[in-house]
Amino acid sequence: MKSKNKNQSKNIYLLMLLVPLFWGGAFATAKHVITEVPPLVAATLRFGITGIILFTIITIQKEWQWQIIRDRWKGLLFIGFIGIFGYNALFFTALKHTSATNGALIIAAMPVFTMLGAVMLGKEKWNNKAGAGLTLSMIGVIIVIVKGSLSALFSLSFNLGDLLFVGALLCGVIYALMGESLIKGIPIMLSNTIMMLSGAVFLAIGTIFEGGWDQVVNMSAQSWVEMFYMVICGTLIGYVIFNKGVESLGGSKASLYLNLTPIVATLLAVIAYGSSITLIQIVGMVMVLVGVYIATNKTNQSNSARNQEKA
Repeated sequence: MKSKNKNQSKNIYLLMLLVPLFWGGAFATAKHVITEVPPLVAATLRFGITGIILFTIITIQKEWQWQIIRDRWKGLLFIGFIGIFGYNALFFTALKHTSATNGALIIAAMPVFTMLGAVMLGKEKWNNKAGAGLTLSMIGVIIVIVKGSLSALFSLSFNLGDLLFVGALLCGVIYALMGESLIKGIPIMLSNTIMMLSGAVFLAIGTIFEGGWDQVVNMSAQSWVEMFYMVICGTLIGYVIFNKGVESLGGSKASLYLNLTPIVATLLAVIAYGSSITLIQIVGMVMVLVGVYIATNKTNQSNSARNQEKA
């Protein structure tokens, strides 16, 4: 039993590495898709299609647990509103008003605020090792994003889009902190289905004010391929793993993996679009990886011990 729990603990840490891989790719593809359709329309398609796929799967498998839904529907709708609608509506709208660099720097602060929030709410105890790893990881993220240039960092200007990114950041922090308790004990496929469908409905309501559905029929084949990448990898798989990570590791440790997203986005730009990468960026990537390892290694051991006690 102890060996089984230990293996399960290791597996979730390995699976969590797929989240920044898929979300980094989704970030790059979304930037192109929203050049053809408005942001809220793109987000509605992404989560609506995902929700329909999940709905079909759990219907075929007869996994609708109506008693759980009746008891927990308010929490699931809240998470769908904050984590799906709030975060994505603010995030993609912000991209219209500010640079991806500004946005990445703001979103990169999510693990910091999530960990501080967890400590303030008494969900976790502060430990210096996790703090050191988090700090190292944050510095590495900034180096990767600004390519090691202090002048680039200090010359950044901030506008309405940056405020929207701050709003997305807050939604992400609330999602990470509250998701652990709100989805705990609910089958992961069931919780994700309700979250995706409810989030898509909220996003669809938002498109009433934005419009742009007539542009969907003119989307290019490339955009549809990118859309289905976001649906399958970035959403269907990515969110399921992240929610499982939040439930198993806690919001603060799960959000640390988001610091790997800029690394993935940078590497994809190099591989797919021929962008250049500097030595200082590689150094920053190594710092992020080391920081995430330091911050999660102790938690991995403590979670294993806790699971063994429960067993």
